[in-house]
Parts: sequence; structure tokens; C-alpha cells
Amino acid sequence: MHIGEGVLLPQIIIPANVVAGALSAYLVYKLEVKDIPKIACMSAIFFIASFIHVPLGPTSIHLILSGLVGAFLGMNAVLAVLIALFLQALFFGYGGISVLGVNLLVLALPAILGRYFLHLSFMKYQKFCWFLAGFVPILVSALTLSGVLVLNGKEFVAVAGLALASNFALMAIEGVISLFGIGFIYKVNKDLLR
Repeated sequence: MHIGEGVLLPQIIIPANVVAGALSAYLVYKLEVKDIPKIACMSAIFFIASFIHVPLGPTSIHLILSGLVGAFLGMNAVLAVLIALFLQALFFGYGGISVLGVNLLVLALPAILGRYFLHLSFMKYQKFCWFLAGFVPILVSALTLSGVLVLNGKEFVAVAGLALASNFALMAIEGVISLFGIGFIYKVNKDLLR
């Protein structure tokens, strides 16, 4: 779900990079040392998951696990996703450095919804909320990505629709992974979810 270099207009890239930079700087300022290992682990999971591709007709989709990252980290998911996106752009050319802010906002802000659904699961509809913790962030990311592409110009409308449609299967897959992942942690060490 990365947007590559040279696709977006400067009118989109510059404000997104400013907002993403300010948000990241604020989170680094508020960061507690005890949270760093957890952020590093979740960043590694996000990074590695993107290499697991699922064939889908003439194309393929890859896992993101942003909801799972958000469920465990809350707002600090922004830092975990930032590190992973930066390394992916630097070493593998996924996305790009100039569009890092856009990709960060598209993927990391919806990830925070994972934490909301995790908290909700302690009150009611436990397993359904665990599924939504993975499903909803991907849905919001796909909608945001499509919105950014539409803002970029009329010629990107068809691509925006394709990007949204191709991620429906991924939403369901990530929901199921989130359901089983959070369910497993809930059984073995519930305190990690608090």
C-alpha cells in the first residue's frame, strides 16, 4: 500500500511531510525508554510482514499488520511504522523517501484504531473486536490512499478504485490474523495487552 516516488504532486507531499514530521517529533519527545524495545519488536513485525505476498489474480497484495502494531503500541505505532517505512524505502525501494510522510499518515494513523478496538474488546464482543482491530485500520488506510490518489488528479481515479478494491481481501486476512494473534497473547500473557 505504498505510494512510490514521482507519483504525487508537491501540494500533497509537502503538507503531509510537515504533519508527519511534527507528529513524529512530538512522539519522540514524549517517548519513554521502557517503550523502545516494544516499538522495535513491532516495527520488525511490520517490516517482515510486508515481504509475505498473497497472490490475487494478476497482482498480489502483501501483509501490513498495522492494526496489530497499533493494538500493542497505541500512538507509538507511528514511530514503529516510520522506522519500518524508512528502511523499506532505503533498502528495497518500497515507497520512497520524499513520500515517506504521505505513506506514514496513510498507514500509521489508522493503525491507532487497533488500540481502540483492543480496549473495546475488554468490555464486550471480545473476538469480534480483535477481528476489527486488524480489519478496520486496513480499510481506513485503503480509503485514505484512494483519497490521496483522487486528490492527485482525475487520471488517478481509476487507480484509486483499483487500490481500494484490491485491498478488500487483505482487510479480511488481516482481521483473521489479528483475531488469532491477539487471542494467543490473551491466553499466554494478558498483561502484554494492557
